[in-house]
Amino acid sequence: MIPTRSSGFIMNAHVERNGQTLSPEMPAVFDGMKLAAVATVLYIIVRCLNLTSPSVAPKITCQNTSLNLYLLKSCSVLTKEYVPPLLWGKSGHVQTALYGKMGRVHTPQPCGMRLYLPMHDGATATFDLFEPHGDHVTADDITMVICPGIGNHSEKHYIRTFVDYSQKQGYRCAVLNHLGALPNIELTSPRMFTYGCTWEFSAMVSYIKRTFPQTWLIVVGFSLGGNIVCKFLGENQGNQDRVLCCVSVCQGYCAQSAHETFLQWDQCRRIYNFFMAENMKKIILSHKKSLFGSQSGKLDFADLQCLYMTTSLAQIDDCIMRKFHGHNSLKDFYEKESCVHYIHNVNVPLLMINSSDDPLVHESLLAIPHTLAARWAHGFL
Repeated sequence: MIPTRSSGFIMNAHVERNGQTLSPEMPAVFDGMKLAAVATVLYIIVRCLNLTSPSVAPKITCQNTSLNLYLLKSCSVLTKEYVPPLLWGKSGHVQTALYGKMGRVHTPQPCGMRLYLPMHDGATATFDLFEPHGDHVTADDITMVICPGIGNHSEKHYIRTFVDYSQKQGYRCAVLNHLGALPNIELTSPRMFTYGCTWEFSAMVSYIKRTFPQTWLIVVGFSLGGNIVCKFLGENQGNQDRVLCCVSVCQGYCAQSAHETFLQWDQCRRIYNFFMAENMKKIILSHKKSLFGSQSGKLDFADLQCLYMTTSLAQIDDCIMRKFHGHNSLKDFYEKESCVHYIHNVNVPLLMINSSDDPLVHESLLAIPHTLAARWAHGFL
């Protein structure tokens, strides 16, 4: 049988499907679009993960003192080129997500004792005490007094990891639980932690000095905790007694300047600001009965309604946090709570560590520690 057009067997140069005509060139076009899409995705991944950024040694600012020279000679990590993990180590965003939220694959579970300290205003400070697993290499009794970041406590992954490592090196560790941060500890007064309140940290340090009169102290603060420990040391010279040194990790130094950078979209800081504010709102609302109402004396239900509308940390600070200590304005609150106005009084060796790709701490804020380190005889960055 000879195929005819009516029988449907005639092969044309074009094949008709559902009324549409596909030419032989179309698959090539689709392949080109797929390759372009893949290339675009790869480009975005490379840019977002900063895979092309060079690995460099840390930028060091310090005085030419014997202590600093010894540290630079002894700690090669301070001078050698830093090579982060290949796939995610060059992205500040990924590092923040992995270590801030997920922690390590197997986060240590150090075993400690929780202690409660009554404060003068009726608040109850809590901290966890962890004994060393062995002798320190110097055979000295040394206690690390540790202040975590905003809304954090001794049960956070990064704190557990740090404590576990320190215990194995022969250090006793005392970790402050920020007032109101622990979900299972109720407030005993209408007040919670703020950006620069040092009362609870001071109470913990005083307890350690009384209980272990032979111990030396290393003061450590992470993020907001870095601001608190530096402010604590600078507030009173007596606070520096028996302190070997202080280590500040990834803090912002000046709340007013940090607030201005948090409103920027660069490095997604405005997004971080929103989620950090949401976390703060959850912490505050978990203590709603203690903080708001007629018995509070400082906060009322109008402040509670204001809190529900906030979308940034500065709005929460203005609406709620500044009122715990009677500050009349947000500017006054930030000025009194920032360590930048106290840190020049610190006379013990001070190590200030910041990451150049920190999505939360803008690079402009790092001029503060660099200037201080260049001026101090004991300064070190």
